[in-house]
Amino acid sequence: MFGFALFGAGRIGQIHARNLAARQDARLRHVVDVSPAAARALADTTGAAVSDAATALADANVQAILIASSTDTHAALIAAGARAGKAIFCEKPLDLDLARAEASIAAAAEANVLLALGFNRRFDPAFRRLQREIAAGRVGKVEVVSITSRDPAPPPPAYVARSGGLFRDMMIHDLDMARWLLGATPGSVYARGGALIDPAIGAAGDIDTAVVVLEGAGGELCQITNSRRCAYGYDQRIEVFGSGGLLRADNVPATTVETADAGGFTREPALPFFLERYAAAYRDELDEFLRALRGEPAALATGEDGRQALRLANAAQRSLETRAPVALSDE
Repeated sequence: MFGFALFGAGRIGQIHARNLAARQDARLRHVVDVSPAAARALADTTGAAVSDAATALADANVQAILIASSTDTHAALIAAGARAGKAIFCEKPLDLDLARAEASIAAAAEANVLLALGFNRRFDPAFRRLQREIAAGRVGKVEVVSITSRDPAPPPPAYVARSGGLFRDMMIHDLDMARWLLGATPGSVYARGGALIDPAIGAAGDIDTAVVVLEGAGGELCQITNSRRCAYGYDQRIEVFGSGGLLRADNVPATTVETADAGGFTREPALPFFLERYAAAYRDELDEFLRALRGEPAALATGEDGRQALRLANAAQRSLETRAPVALSDE
């Protein structure tokens, strides 16, 4: 039985708390949040205690901390968790600043504690199958990877202003997927984008629509398309084209029921947002983290994966500003 302390009782924290509460090999012991009401509501539904950070970290029955609080708290909590000797699972990103992200990785390494990062899409069943097929050579030499990620509606401008920008907040998931599927970090980034959906997002200094092209050392290409608005729902698709064929992972509908009449064929829409689309992925990444806690082999996204994805996001932002490709070696 592994004891957990959860930092952050927002929607991501709630997902992790429910998943922990459903397990027989883990127990959520503490919930820490800046909102006492949010912490109490989540603690009451999971059997945890409402605590402060010092109390949670001092508990000898806590072997791991799960950080789902705001991004600006991640680095300090990782450092504190490392000093306390706790294994750490942190939602993306490590930090918006590369130096602080690197300091977080160093703190965990110095304390010799596990640091895993919440790139949950690596654990989506369809995407995992895609990655295994690529690694097995199913499509031969990979030539083009196309990643589509579109949210159903844009966030409020107040969120955008503190998010770190589309590349560090939204696309960082897709940049990690690109590295994971290609098996290496791309060497150059070219980004274009604009505020095509909500002028207030542009006024907040960000974009809501972007296309990024990544180029690997062998010339392989990856195209990522992001939009903060999608009229037909949460659009999450990946296509991999290679010398020997094609792999594709499509959107996931609520059911596979299809109807047909004189007007044609109709399928159900895709699952509405990430909470539903990646529900299995959140469960499976927690399962993998617990496997690592037991000392078993585990395929986790690491702090270094977080660092590399942030480097790509920074390069994309610089490319957008300079309107030119950016070599990752310059970041």
